[in-house]
Amino acid sequence: MDRTELNADYGYGLITERNTDQNKNQSMRDSPVTKNYKCRNMLHLAVENSPYAKVLLSAMKSSGCVFNDRHFSCEDCDGTVSGGFDATSSQIVLCQNNIQQQSHMNRVVTHELIHAFDHCRAHVDWFNNFRHLACSEIRAANLSGDCSFSNELSRFNFGLKQHHQECVRDRALRSILAVRKISREEARKIVDEVFDSCFNDHAPFGRIPHSRKDAEFAYRDYMNRDRYYANL
Repeated sequence: MDRTELNADYGYGLITERNTDQNKNQSMRDSPVTKNYKCRNMLHLAVENSPYAKVLLSAMKSSGCVFNDRHFSCEDCDGTVSGGFDATSSQIVLCQNNIQQQSHMNRVVTHELIHAFDHCRAHVDWFNNFRHLACSEIRAANLSGDCSFSNELSRFNFGLKQHHQECVRDRALRSILAVRKISREEARKIVDEVFDSCFNDHAPFGRIPHSRKDAEFAYRDYMNRDRYYANL
């Protein structure tokens, strides 16, 4: 597929280092080397310590999809995004100029690993089937902590009935509109069509991990699953 076509349609233009038209002038403080070092350090901590990431990496390994350093890339991006999953290279892009805190890195890594997990376990047609894309975006928003109470509180979004579901819908919609040239109405219709089944797909966590404690329980249960079946 032609790179120009990718930039036009699939969100590659949001990643500065994959868009040759962007200005490369930067100060020493914001140099790629400095930002990249910080990004790689935070990535390492996320992979090693986040129970969300540990569940997903273990599940992918069990499915025959081993993720290693090659599958992560810290790059400069457009100011509106924090990360992305490049299905053509099975690589997660982390926006080193937009991720400043470890908690943010943990969420972005988890969000993109959910896309990687879906890519591993299913025949996801990322570029042609909007329902496939919408389903993975719903799952990522639902299971990554994007819509946790604390995050929504920081956005001054709270107090609505079924607020978690509405947050998931909204963030999935935003993600689709960021990378596909379709109308908001069409994107909303697609999200609504697949929402119930995808919202209730909690693999590989087995539950919605609303907090780090939930994710730790999910990781414990996942690692003990073979022991449970062996005793049946």
